[in-house]
Amino acid sequence: MRILVTGGAGFIGSEYVRMLLGAPGSTRPGDPPIEPAAVTVLDKLTYSGNLANLAPVQDDPRLRFVPGDICDAALVDEVVAGHDVIVHFAAESHVDRSIAGAAPFVTTNVLGTQTLLDAALRHGTHRFVHVSTDEVYGSIAEGSWTEDWPLSPNSPYSSAKAGSDLLALAYHRTHGMDVVVTRCSNNYGPYQYPEKVIPLFVTNLLDGGTVPLYGDGGNVRDWLHVHDHCVGIALVQEKGRAGEVYHIGGGTELTNKELTARLLDACGVGWDRVVAVADRKGHDRRYSVDITKISQELGYAPSIDLESGLAGTVRWYRDNRAWWQPLKASSTPAS
Repeated sequence: MRILVTGGAGFIGSEYVRMLLGAPGSTRPGDPPIEPAAVTVLDKLTYSGNLANLAPVQDDPRLRFVPGDICDAALVDEVVAGHDVIVHFAAESHVDRSIAGAAPFVTTNVLGTQTLLDAALRHGTHRFVHVSTDEVYGSIAEGSWTEDWPLSPNSPYSSAKAGSDLLALAYHRTHGMDVVVTRCSNNYGPYQYPEKVIPLFVTNLLDGGTVPLYGDGGNVRDWLHVHDHCVGIALVQEKGRAGEVYHIGGGTELTNKELTARLLDACGVGWDRVVAVADRKGHDRRYSVDITKISQELGYAPSIDLESGLAGTVRWYRDNRAWWQPLKASSTPAS
């Protein structure tokens, strides 16, 4: 099997590539046994794409890296040819950046996905796995979303992702393409670019700085370790039904204030390091996905509990300053 991974130098995509290629520490007992003959990574290497994320597998002869944009139709057509499966991670994904400027999100997330779908259709790609987010549903006060819940995105980022989801599913319904869509809850773990809340807070605290807490800190998120997410994607890649959506969640909901407390404790510091800031525009109050479908159909269950997952994540950032310090030094604020 030849697998093309778009955005494979990013946070989640690189975890998937490391898992596919069996990098030390990147697989666990019970992981889906996928043994690809070849893995191609197509990544534009924007600010959040990083070849260092692929260092553990860079010498694997099955890995090929192609620098490039998923909106480049000629390049995409050339790269897609000969692949059996496309796993599509590539996306602009930071909500704050989408509020500051929506154009790159629409271009990459919608037009880029359409470019990939067209190439997959031309070349008869066996399966197209489109990786999305629970944010396409908007906000839910109680209960959990099922896969047939109406989409109601509230940010430019989530709106662009919703558009890409609908395009992917339309190619299944219109052209009969073998497309499956996954929607995940909030990811955390090693190699996450330090603009997202957990690596931002951890690296700030490790550097002796402060951390920002939006509004009253009452926004609720379900937290999913990136490895569990990739296991879920692999199950969908292998056994998911064409034309279906599958939720992948971690099963642990926390308010932002509760998450902050855990990170402060993990870093051995107190609430004096927290600065209250004005709430984000259009900030969704709560996300919660129902994972019954993927659990019953495909046997998915998260295996990394939040306590051990957070401890391991903090430890990774503490031990890998050489990875994140240059990123923070060169980063540009989203707004």
